[in-house]
Amino acid sequence: MTPADLSRTVLHAVRRAVDEDALRVPVPARVRVERTRPGGSGDYACAVALQLAGPAALPALEVAAILRERVAAEPGVGRVEITGPGFLSFTLDAPAAGDRAVLDAVREQGLAYGHGDALREEILQFHHAREVRAAVTAHAVRRLVTAQGARVRVSCEEASDPDWARLGVTVDAHGTPPVPLTGIRPVPAGVTAGELLERFGPDAARWGLLRPAGHDRAALGPELLVQGEANPLFRVRYAHARARALTRGAALLGFTAGHAAPYDGAARPLLDLIADHPGVLLAGARHRAPDRVARQLEAVAHAFFDFHDSCPPLPAGDEKPSAAHRARLALAEAAGTVLAGGLSLLGIRAPEHL
Repeated sequence: MTPADLSRTVLHAVRRAVDEDALRVPVPARVRVERTRPGGSGDYACAVALQLAGPAALPALEVAAILRERVAAEPGVGRVEITGPGFLSFTLDAPAAGDRAVLDAVREQGLAYGHGDALREEILQFHHAREVRAAVTAHAVRRLVTAQGARVRVSCEEASDPDWARLGVTVDAHGTPPVPLTGIRPVPAGVTAGELLERFGPDAARWGLLRPAGHDRAALGPELLVQGEANPLFRVRYAHARARALTRGAALLGFTAGHAAPYDGAARPLLDLIADHPGVLLAGARHRAPDRVARQLEAVAHAFFDFHDSCPPLPAGDEKPSAAHRARLALAEAAGTVLAGGLSLLGIRAPEHL
């Protein structure tokens, strides 16, 4: 069970409690679950009982008990505890099955892993100035919210800079809108699209504009072109290329990816990041924050190399491919897919070779 699955399970429990008249509250649009903090109980925790206690006119502990009864019987949930003033703590059942479910979801959904329909009811209109960072940010936000089911229209105060097209930017309309629209207003880059393209090319330029949060200045220094670990974009793309190379190497050795026992050690942080990826994409869409996706990709790349160095997916020397190698390859391939999909949402290419 992935975090997104658990969130839907808890939300379903709330709906059941309302339908059965055990709770009299509006059903929330979503329920947020988070990994348990160090020293806490279980794998995940949720504060939904505290949020519903007021509208339900019941103590939070009583709301938590109502929900625990309905969540505990769900497949994949091993144990549900009530902690503190009314937090629900979840221990997932069968870790190996949960790990397999995450990797299966990545394999089946491919680059669309993490896309969803949480924003399917929303029709959004964004408006931005005739400025390159605003244009690129609006384009990335469009891709993020569209991936979550929203319908989007983007307009610009003036006619587009012709060079924006080389950065992948499209604009639906120009001019002053008749009614106020949601503005996309990052700190201006201070340079034109043409200057950025000449210095960095489209991929590095987009990363430099999108990686910092909108309220921070864009990072447009020569480090964007460094072919080494000091450059986060290079590291992300190199991790993707390395993951694809592992698949090719395994094919030459005559084996493919498979599943084994639960992943632990250096594999666990990487698998956890992959499991969290859908939530990061949704948060990036909701907050109009492509920088969140960029930081997630950096974290995945870092965890990938830690895993790769500690648990080599390919056998060395005369070593024969084993079940462990097949399981490691499955995780490496999933990481590569997540990196490629995330870069695609940012409008950045993910080369197979670097």
